[in-house]
Amino acid sequence: MTTSSTTALTTNTLGPGGPRVSSFALGAMTFGAETDEAEAFRQLDFFVDQGGTFIDTADVYSNGLSEKIIGRWGRSRGGLDDLIIATKGRFAPPAGSHGASRRSLVRSVNASLKRLQLDAIDLYFIHGWDEQTDVVDTLATLADLVGAGKIHHIAWSNLAGWQLQKIISTASAHGFPTPVALQPQYSLLERDIEIEVLPCCLSAGIALTPWSPLGGGWLTGKYDARRRPTGNTRLGVDPNRGVEAYDLRNTDKTWEILAVLDTIAQRHERPLAHVALAWLASRPGVMSILLGVRTLDQLRDNLAAADLILSDSELAQLTCVSAGGLPTYPYRFLEVWGNVDIWQRMGTYQR
Repeated sequence: MTTSSTTALTTNTLGPGGPRVSSFALGAMTFGAETDEAEAFRQLDFFVDQGGTFIDTADVYSNGLSEKIIGRWGRSRGGLDDLIIATKGRFAPPAGSHGASRRSLVRSVNASLKRLQLDAIDLYFIHGWDEQTDVVDTLATLADLVGAGKIHHIAWSNLAGWQLQKIISTASAHGFPTPVALQPQYSLLERDIEIEVLPCCLSAGIALTPWSPLGGGWLTGKYDARRRPTGNTRLGVDPNRGVEAYDLRNTDKTWEILAVLDTIAQRHERPLAHVALAWLASRPGVMSILLGVRTLDQLRDNLAAADLILSDSELAQLTCVSAGGLPTYPYRFLEVWGNVDIWQRMGTYQR
């Protein structure tokens, strides 16, 4: 199996009036944890050399060390003005505050700016819904931070469809900034956002910047149905890790998807990961895919997927084998009234 040489990345616009970013983003969750500062600098240098312009981090990644590493790298190269820097707040509130409250977000943004050594954050994600804070208060705070020049654009991560629509409607009603992007989990192994979240994004023109595009390593083909993982991999270190836990994803459905993935990968003489990334890049609304890696070699291999174009037939095969179908009610029920066209077009629905 060969890996093609890396080609310069294309760019896409995030939402109405949002920033223009590279089709792959460098996710910095590993910086300061699995990836030390020297290796992070090498990854950042390589990413930019290949045309990457979008770097994504969060205040909770390595307790702020990820942001500090990016800030120090930016200073070493004379600044970050040529790049789009995204970070997140919500899960590190000061004592006595809820995560998306004014008190929390103002402090979080100021702390992130200091660690990143920036005057303004290009794209600020609220890391998740906060049931304890009225979304009006969150959006009003974000509007004030935009007005103060500390944030350029807002975005959200990890939402249900009704939560996203409430954000959109509230922003519209009060004249607050609307999110230009949503960052959900999305891959051949996790397509449930297509039921409600993705249609909501498409309706509002909100871009998707998916995380975990390779399903926590499952779509690289490195795991075995008969043997629990060991060694220096995500699941080798912790087989029960989060949404990609071995027992959770070691299913017949997963191996069916991997079999089709492998057939197409062999046809192109590419790694399985390239095919999985090419499929995701073809999905409606997907504007930039987050690559979270531990090493420069992994980053180099994943960026080399940028020039792979799958045929309509290959895309259809992958879409079909990975589709979970729609729940009986109300979605299948709505077919009677001719209201499932958007799900059929996205390949979610199986007859």
